[in-house]
Amino acid sequence: QVQLVESGGGLVQAGGSLRLSCAASGRTFSTYAMGWFRQAPGKEREFVAAITSSGSFTRYAESVKGRFTILRNNARNTVYLQMNSLKPEDTAVYYCARGTVSYSSYLSDDYDYWGQGTQVTVSS
Repeated sequence: QVQLVESGGGLVQAGGSLRLSCAASGRTFSTYAMGWFRQAPGKEREFVAAITSSGSFTRYAESVKGRFTILRNNARNTVYLQMNSLKPEDTAVYYCARGTVSYSSYLSDDYDYWGQGTQVTVSS
């Protein structure tokens, strides 16, 4: 059983920064692509960013491109989401997920294990 535990969420003013972390259990973390998704109140879950198993390739939603960076440390079984220049519309619960494909997919169906989520609130 794989467990994913997110941390780092919180309340920040618009223009500020947060760094989310997602710690994964298991010894095969380095063989899986990882992704971040988010869900705002009353909205469907949406893709934010993804990274291949080696970290060589990344993919971002257009809404966060240039502001967010996805990183991973395979030695620590951890994937990060560095969020800069935050906007009120970034307010959501953020989830990390483990990919079932080798590439950095934006499709939630390509992810099998999900964390419990961490709340990010950006005030205007």
